[in-house]
Amino acid sequence: MVRKLRLLLLVLLVGAVPAWADVADVYDFDSRAQEVRFQNLLAELRCPKCQNQNIADSHAPISQDMRDEVYRMMKAGASDEEIVDALVARFGEFVRYKPKLDSRTFLLWFTPAIAVFGGLLVVAGVVIRSRHRDRSEPPLSPEERARAERILAGADSGGPAPRED
Repeated sequence: MVRKLRLLLLVLLVGAVPAWADVADVYDFDSRAQEVRFQNLLAELRCPKCQNQNIADSHAPISQDMRDEVYRMMKAGASDEEIVDALVARFGEFVRYKPKLDSRTFLLWFTPAIAVFGGLLVVAGVVIRSRHRDRSEPPLSPEERARAERILAGADSGGPAPRED
C-alpha cells in the first residue's frame, strides 16, 4: 500500500514538471528584419524593476508588458523612436540604456570625462611638484659625497665625517 502511494506521488510530481516550465514568448513577424528590429528594441530598453537587465532578458511581469507593448506598436507601424518615446513617457527616462543628452543627464554623460581630466590634473601637479623639489635641493657637497660613498662601502661608523686639513 505504501509502495503504491509513493509510486503515485512520484508519477504526480513528474507529471507536474511541465506545468512549472516557463512559457517562452512567441511573437509572429512578417520578416526576419522585423524580428531583428524587435530584438534590438528589447535590448536597448531597461527593465524598471530589475534595473540592470534589458527587457529581453528580464522575467519581471513589467518587462513582459513592455515586450507586448513594443510588439503591439511595431505591428501598428510605429517607428523605433515613437516606441521608445512612448515607453519613456510611461516609465521614465530610466528605461533607456543610453539616455538623451539634456540638462538632467548632463552629469551622467560628462562625469567620466570630468573624472579623467581631474585625475590628469592631479598627476600633472604631482609630477611638476616633484621636478620642482628636485631642482630646489642643492647637490651633495664633496664631503657629503665622500661620506655617502663610505656608507655604501660599509666603512662609516655613523659619526661625523672626519675633517681633512
